[in-house]
Amino acid sequence: EVQLVESGGGLVQAGGSLRLSCAASGSTFADYAIGWFRQAPGKEREGVSCIRKISGSTHYADSVKGRFTASSDNAKNTVYLQMNSLKPEDTAVYFCAAGPRCSLVAGFFGSWGQGTQVTVSS
Repeated sequence: EVQLVESGGGLVQAGGSLRLSCAASGSTFADYAIGWFRQAPGKEREGVSCIRKISGSTHYADSVKGRFTASSDNAKNTVYLQMNSLKPEDTAVYFCAAGPRCSLVAGFFGSWGQGTQVTVSS
């Protein structure tokens, strides 16, 4: 099983940038996917991005395509989500999760981090 810890959230003005990190420990030798999800108050959890650990292939939700970039540093067992041109509607708690396939569907992921708050002010 993979254990995940997110970091890098914070408060930023609209148009600014943040980089989230997701550090993995445990069964990190396995090939798996890391998904990024977010949940705003009163809203359902939304898939934002995913990246496969070995191949580095990525997938993005339309709402963040062209603004967010996922990357992986396998030597550090860490996945990053670079978020540029942030908008107030990006405000949410962001979670990373590990699963066997790259997907924006939360149900495919079994291991979750604790989440990190991202707040974008207008």
